[in-house]
Amino acid sequence: MFLTLNTSILPLIPQQYAGKLQIIFRQQIQPWHPSSTLVHEAALAVLRLSPEKFYPFSQMLFERQKEFFDVSVVKETRNETYRRLAKLAKEAEVDEEKVYGLLEIADKPGEDGGLNSGNGVTDDVKVMVKVNRLTGVHVTPTVLFNGAVENSISSSFTGEQWKEWLEKNIEQ
Repeated sequence: MFLTLNTSILPLIPQQYAGKLQIIFRQQIQPWHPSSTLVHEAALAVLRLSPEKFYPFSQMLFERQKEFFDVSVVKETRNETYRRLAKLAKEAEVDEEKVYGLLEIADKPGEDGGLNSGNGVTDDVKVMVKVNRLTGVHVTPTVLFNGAVENSISSSFTGEQWKEWLEKNIEQ
């Protein structure tokens, strides 16, 4: 759905729906795919460092998602996967070392002796998860329209189906 929205629908909004439609893209971690968290953390790092690169980076993640599926990362350490994600961010013209710096998990206890302190985007993940829970988002993709889950929109929606749906539901 992201690829369809990013290429077919987002470009239409300023032209056809300016002032009438706002799209908010919220990430949703799939906890049954452990590497999903790492990929979402990388996107959050990019969003924090270079917000204008978030959509291009997300596009790259969706296009290359199989490189980060469970089977593709199972033999890597978490930091090795983060390193690959940081290299991908570099391809989106975001500073690789800064991205990795936000993602890296320390191999020593924190100053307070903590052993489970997370990384530089852990608090961002917590906020994202809380917001999604509050809006009733549990799976991906989930579309909300005027604050309510819109079940008529499916992950297989084509660009044309999106255009038809928008024409029908957004006042011109």
